[in-house]
Amino acid sequence: MTRPSFGVLLQAFFSEHLLRHKRVSVNTVAAYRDTLRLLLNFVSATQRKTPSAIVVSDLDAPVVLSFLDHLEKSRLNSIRSRNQRLAAVRSLFRYIVLRDPESIAIAARVQAIPLKRAERRLIGYLTRQEIEAVLNAPDRDSWIGRRDHALLLTFYNTGARLSEMTTLKRSAVAFGASASMHLHGKGRKDRQVPIWRNTSRVLRSWFAEISDVPNDIAFPNARKRMLSSDGVAYILDAAVHAATPKCPSLKTKRITPHVLRHTTAMHLLQSGVDPSMIALWLGHEKIETTHMYVEADLAMKERVLEKLAPAKTRAARFRATDKLLAFLSSL
Repeated sequence: MTRPSFGVLLQAFFSEHLLRHKRVSVNTVAAYRDTLRLLLNFVSATQRKTPSAIVVSDLDAPVVLSFLDHLEKSRLNSIRSRNQRLAAVRSLFRYIVLRDPESIAIAARVQAIPLKRAERRLIGYLTRQEIEAVLNAPDRDSWIGRRDHALLLTFYNTGARLSEMTTLKRSAVAFGASASMHLHGKGRKDRQVPIWRNTSRVLRSWFAEISDVPNDIAFPNARKRMLSSDGVAYILDAAVHAATPKCPSLKTKRITPHVLRHTTAMHLLQSGVDPSMIALWLGHEKIETTHMYVEADLAMKERVLEKLAPAKTRAARFRATDKLLAFLSSL
């Protein structure tokens, strides 16, 4: 039986495995495509082969490890990005084994490449004063300012992901006594999120203003087309820049659309909302993902500490009585 070429396997991985069998999202396909494009270009440059001439044996573990080092050192990718690229390569080799069992040894070596441990930083979020300053920054006397205010307010109200907001349709918002918004999120999961009366009032007025915009787009750009991710980032940057003189603490923070999502979660948590409800609100698949907000809330930890600390007592600090113990204490 003739073994399939690497090119055939790669094409089948996308057209058959990812799209037909797993039905992954467009974003996942794009991420895998970019990873494998980088890998093929790296192998082509280092082994002096055209991409179409590459075979499975050219992608053994040492080559993949060199590729990962190249990502970190030459392309300055973060450890997290490096691990995401490795996950895509691993997924490809899991499929290759199914179609080409003779490649099992190479696939096993690639699968054995470990993910690199990365520092886990506390999440960034805005205080209530900071988010109010950002929401009030757009000039609502202009069409663009009214759009930007409605967009940022909806971000904060719903905790939506960037992709959920750029693809949002006007028909996804249900107005009434209990207004809500339908979001189609990561992993093709749908969820319904309640919206405040103020958000409902702003959106109702904004949608009436853009009733002639085609394709039911909720937040169009100046050409009445869907906003891009870069467009949303630009809108947020402009609002933060305008709000900074009134709220100087914004200057020290790196604020992205995802930080607005973190802000929503933190403010829900600080208001006493149960983490399991926050997980449903944000569309988290696992409640453990929501625990990072508990870890980041110092005020909540301090309140717990006040309940645990004995009144009017001081904790004794360890003092070494031996040189060897002193050495261990210094480590």
